Amino acid sequence: MNSSEYGPQYDAIRPGGLVMHVPLRTNPSHFNITEDEVYYAIGDRESLLLIMISYVTWCHVIPAWPSKFDPTLPNSTVKLENVVQYFRASSFALASPAYNNTFARISNSDTMGSTPLPEIMEYSPFRECIDHVTRSSLAIMNKPPDITVVTNVIIVFTSAGWIILGAAVCVLVGIFYLMQSIKKFLWSGPFLYLSKLWDRYFPDPEIKRREMQVIREARRRETTYENYP
Repeated sequence: MNSSEYGPQYDAIRPGGLVMHVPLRTNPSHFNITEDEVYYAIGDRESLLLIMISYVTWCHVIPAWPSKFDPTLPNSTVKLENVVQYFRASSFALASPAYNNTFARISNSDTMGSTPLPEIMEYSPFRECIDHVTRSSLAIMNKPPDITVVTNVIIVFTSAGWIILGAAVCVLVGIFYLMQSIKKFLWSGPFLYLSKLWDRYFPDPEIKRREMQVIREARRRETTYENYP
């Protein structure tokens, strides 16, 4: 906790969210253990929520909701000296109130020892199940993306998007004017010629009737003029 790699303890944007802990209890009949054997998984919120499914499925853990973890509080259920095993580069831990590692509070960095586990805990099938599931199912959490990189990517894609949009508009406008030019050419050239040719050989009956009526009327007038005394 509080490292530059994982962020402050209560930093909401740290990988996986806040540091929390959740109790791991089971029905003693499943593993032939005592009722007071309980462990606590400590880690980021997302990891705890995901791995709880595996705990329930394989170790018959009673489902529970994670709560904030603050080992500095005097009434904290578990503290750093209660950690039984660390996982995933010490970003996830399994703790038990029944275990007290006296070496955890020693400031000497050269001290690498730890207090041995009680025999009943060391050979507990429930603890072994939790340990196995944690090793095989714990998700790997990556650090948050660099804000600068994300911003640059957004700028690049936004600029490219405007360029592509402008090019698409230009292409559509060009296609529109090209179609208008083709239409104008066809209607003033081949189509007009074909239209006149069609009207010549396949005239509209109504138009033909009107033309014949005009011709008859003209002949009638000529005949009337010749019969004038």
